[in-house]
Amino acid sequence: MKHKLYHELASWWPLLSAPEDYAEEADFYARLLMDSCEYTPRSLLELGSGGGNNAWHLKRSFELTLLDPSREMLAVSRSLNPECEHLEGDMRTFRLGRVFDAVFVHDAIMYMTTREELRKAVETAYVHTKPGGAAVFAPDHVRETFGPSTRSGGVDGKHRGMRYLEWTWDPDPEDDVYTVDYAYLLRGEDGSVRVEHDRHIEGLFSREAWMGLMSETGFSPERVSFDHSGMAGVELDVFVGKKPGA
Repeated sequence: MKHKLYHELASWWPLLSAPEDYAEEADFYARLLMDSCEYTPRSLLELGSGGGNNAWHLKRSFELTLLDPSREMLAVSRSLNPECEHLEGDMRTFRLGRVFDAVFVHDAIMYMTTREELRKAVETAYVHTKPGGAAVFAPDHVRETFGPSTRSGGVDGKHRGMRYLEWTWDPDPEDDVYTVDYAYLLRGEDGSVRVEHDRHIEGLFSREAWMGLMSETGFSPERVSFDHSGMAGVELDVFVGKKPGA
């Protein structure tokens, strides 16, 4: 499924999601990556880097290579992070032929909608991680903690503005996916407003599935809880995969 937000609407991304909003979680991920490697990591590969909001913070601690399947989102990220290496590719199949001290996968991992796709993404992280290094996966939800939700946001830019409504729900609790529907209100430079609907189907897996797939791939897995100050009462699961040293 081709998502409007990451393609024809990608230029609106900075009005939906600002890099400043990622400061707390990026700091958490950076410290977790540092603590999880057997050595001090310098090089970092981010799979599914999107508009580069995490990278805007992480590049202060790491030499970043950013991978995303959307060339439009890579263009947004390049404008924000011109000093970082940007590559177009799919985390399920990507092979660069070199390894990194650490690998990071944020919420783009949610677009793995089957266990086989999740396995392939974890394998990609594994083959690009140096022995003694670590990979961090930060899904939005796991099966044990998922709940429907609604949120809204958006800001005004210099010449145009955006507001959005995000509706997260699960039409079938027995399968491995849930639905996120977005409604975007887009105000152009001439003051006209249009509405766009965008549906995202995302993967939802249990903690056991996550830990099992990581272990089968070769990682030594660990689950870490992240208490984000902006999400009171919500338990976020972060999975760390440590790759055995040489």
